[in-house]
Amino acid sequence: MTPDQVEGIPRGRWSRQGGYREVLALAIPLILSRGAISIQHFVDRVFLTWHSPEAVASAAGGGMVSFLMLTIFIATAGYTSTFVAQYHGARRDDRIGPAVWQGIYVAAVGGAVQLLLIAPAGGLFELIGHEEVVQQHETAYFRILCLGAAPAIAGAAMSGFFAGRGRPWPTVAVTGLQTGLNMLLDYGLIFGKWGLPAMGVEGAATATVISACFSCALYWALMMRARYDQTYHTWRGRRLDVWLFRRLVQFGLPFGVQFFLDLAGFTVFVLLVGRLGTTSLAATTITFNINSLNFLPMVGFGVAVSVLVGRRLGENKPELAARSTYSALHLTVGYTAVVAALFLFAPGIFLRFFGARADPESFAVLRETVVVLLRFVAVYCVFDGMCIVLASALRGAGDTRFVMGLVIAVSGLVLVIPNVIALGVMGVGVYAGWTFVAAYIIVLAFGLLARFLGGKWKSMRVIEEAPAFVPPQLPETPPAGAEP
Repeated sequence: MTPDQVEGIPRGRWSRQGGYREVLALAIPLILSRGAISIQHFVDRVFLTWHSPEAVASAAGGGMVSFLMLTIFIATAGYTSTFVAQYHGARRDDRIGPAVWQGIYVAAVGGAVQLLLIAPAGGLFELIGHEEVVQQHETAYFRILCLGAAPAIAGAAMSGFFAGRGRPWPTVAVTGLQTGLNMLLDYGLIFGKWGLPAMGVEGAATATVISACFSCALYWALMMRARYDQTYHTWRGRRLDVWLFRRLVQFGLPFGVQFFLDLAGFTVFVLLVGRLGTTSLAATTITFNINSLNFLPMVGFGVAVSVLVGRRLGENKPELAARSTYSALHLTVGYTAVVAALFLFAPGIFLRFFGARADPESFAVLRETVVVLLRFVAVYCVFDGMCIVLASALRGAGDTRFVMGLVIAVSGLVLVIPNVIALGVMGVGVYAGWTFVAAYIIVLAFGLLARFLGGKWKSMRVIEEAPAFVPPQLPETPPAGAEP
């Protein structure tokens, strides 16, 4: 009888290994974790919309440029989850702590680089060419976020310790507490409540930095417990392991570059939209923010797939890795189809929060544009889910260079160049730009699907082979009657 049979009867897709139950058991906590982050961003933008259209527009530009600068380091450090998953599958737990520490060293480098960007930030946003008041707020928002870079990157590395071992609930607890703190500080620092200064956009950035430091401290306290150090060497494995650091960079950096270029394409798009006026930029910001309620939970599915694929490949079971990916695809497509229907037929569910305390006259114009933009999101969001799951499966195997190359090609040819011509040169409306966004995601989804079906990823590994076991040599037994 095989593991996928009960009393000789094959199990259904729900309960078998790599089935829906196994995927959901890992994905649900990660969805809750990513959902908490999406709620944090959603509430942040709602508060800034209540403050002014200029405030929410500034957060879009400053926030996206800041995150763009962080992506390479966050993605490289966060790739520790794949190393943890493959080491865990190969039953080499003593290598897990050292792998996470290499991600922490990446955080130190990334934090230092981000601090160097504070001084020239003003000139950068001046070159972008947004309205003067927006430029000022974008610069201030970006500079404050730079201060929280190192803890944000380190938190990504340490979260991989839990997710990679298939133990995501500590991550749920940390992100939940982080979100709660951020929401309280957001409201207090944006509007000047509870004796806190009214800082507007700068208050939102300050709340983000404080909550990132809080999250990093919680991860550290959890990971450094004695029982984890004994099994996984979370403290004793703290030295810089040059070979393992290079290995993390070898596989994680292409993922970071891919993440950077993917976001860079969208950042260029948002900045070009900003040249069309504050209304277009604010509407685009609100639309992306609403879409984050759909996108970030799908990232939870993606992390789950990456971990399951890494674990099964560590066990040398590529067929189970493929089955887990297909199960996640089924679930993701079903979820995104429901969300797409809501975006098409009930957009008011999401917009009522933004309009609750905003100026009715200015928000009416924004609302009309956002309703149309949500239709674009409805068209591509199912393909977006496919992109996340398939890219995560390839990443869990270590096929990061192909994904990077595909994103470079498709982003440049379908997203960036057409938008530069349409929005930057010809000055056509915002809807043309969103057409290219939808086309980019759909083309990328089919490219990733073709690579996954090719199956080359099944033979890839990111960890080193375990040393061969050599049994100890026992002394020969002398024959009976021999001299001792």
